[in-house]
Amino acid sequence: MNFVMKQALGGATKDMGKMLGGEEEKDPDAERKEEERQEALRQQEEERKAKYAKMEAERESLRQGIRDKYGIKKKEEKEAEAQAAMEQASEGSLTRPKKAIPAGCGNEEEEEESIVDTVMKFLPGSIQDMFNKK
Repeated sequence: MNFVMKQALGGATKDMGKMLGGEEEKDPDAERKEEERQEALRQQEEERKAKYAKMEAERESLRQGIRDKYGIKKKEEKEAEAQAAMEQASEGSLTRPKKAIPAGCGNEEEEEESIVDTVMKFLPGSIQDMFNKK
């Protein structure tokens, strides 16, 4: 029967034996080989990172040379200057972030009445009388 299976499968008996529940061949050096393979992968990754870090450093030196030549600033420097300019420009702006309200500048009833009184002074007498009746 073994001979028939070998002939039918075309010589794939090792794999067939594993699939039928047979014992797998264990390599005594498998663990050592796996460690070596992992170390080789780690070393390749480090070499790749070093290569790209070197390339990026070269590119950055070229970029800096161009920036110096044409007086261009880095993106981070531009953002920092823009932020500082926004803060300084917003000091007197109406749209600046709200800070503590100084004393006497609140929503008090007296202020609203004084504004209404000021407006009433500029209205003609007949209109003033209409508002005073209510």
